[in-house]
Amino acid sequence: MTPKDILLHLRLPFSFFLMPVYWFAISQTPSPDKSKAFWILIILHVFIYPASNAYNSYFDKDEGSIGGLEKPPAVDKKLFWVSWIIDVFAVIISLVVLDWVFALMIFVYGLVSKAYSDDKIRLKKYPILSWFIVGLFQGAFTYFSVIMVFDKDIEHLKSQILPSIISTLMLWAVYPMSQIYQHEEDAKRGDTTMSILLGIRGTFVFTALVFSIAFTGFFFYFSQADFVTLLIFNLPTLAFFGWWFLKTLKDKDQANFRNTMWLNLLASVCLNGFYIWLCVK
Repeated sequence: MTPKDILLHLRLPFSFFLMPVYWFAISQTPSPDKSKAFWILIILHVFIYPASNAYNSYFDKDEGSIGGLEKPPAVDKKLFWVSWIIDVFAVIISLVVLDWVFALMIFVYGLVSKAYSDDKIRLKKYPILSWFIVGLFQGAFTYFSVIMVFDKDIEHLKSQILPSIISTLMLWAVYPMSQIYQHEEDAKRGDTTMSILLGIRGTFVFTALVFSIAFTGFFFYFSQADFVTLLIFNLPTLAFFGWWFLKTLKDKDQANFRNTMWLNLLASVCLNGFYIWLCVK
């Protein structure tokens, strides 16, 4: 593999899709230290998530489109080692500039993300278990990883349980949608993903249901004004989702890579925008 191929498989832009959890946690932290907030952003979105992407690419060896990469280059063992090197580097940086708790938590996250695709464990082939674990670790676990850098007070952490659950619900909603265009590719490897289990129409219905539960959580957590603002921010995502669902009902080929990436991009922009607005209002 060339350095360019390795860089492509890190799928750095794809990290943006996971950024709402970070901004949600920062928005719920009173007066967070800006230097620490910056380092958390870099460690998660430049190191940890890309390392997971690379590891997943190495074991999946996809020939078709994958999240954030329409035409993935062929992979070799270099990608495996790059993934581990980045993870170790991220843990060392975390120990130096943040604290041992965050370093330990991202180390655990890295191990879980590797278990997802590693051929010796491959959580990915267990649709419900992988859906549960991915949502839990990319959601609540990451949320608390960020929160605990700034405040480890038990009472404050208790107050963050609901938003951490909401973060997980949002990931549980979007996870099957991220697989909807990969049914054929996943089936080749013998992986029965959550989206395959649900079917194309079922994936849309399931996502809408879990999103509705998540937004019910938002309703109880936020003030009425903030909740209305959240809805306004997310109107483009809801409109696109509805339009795409109707198109897919008529033509299953519309459940493709491009539409999936558009939904991910819209959802990320809208949620990130809302959470950043909470930080600066």
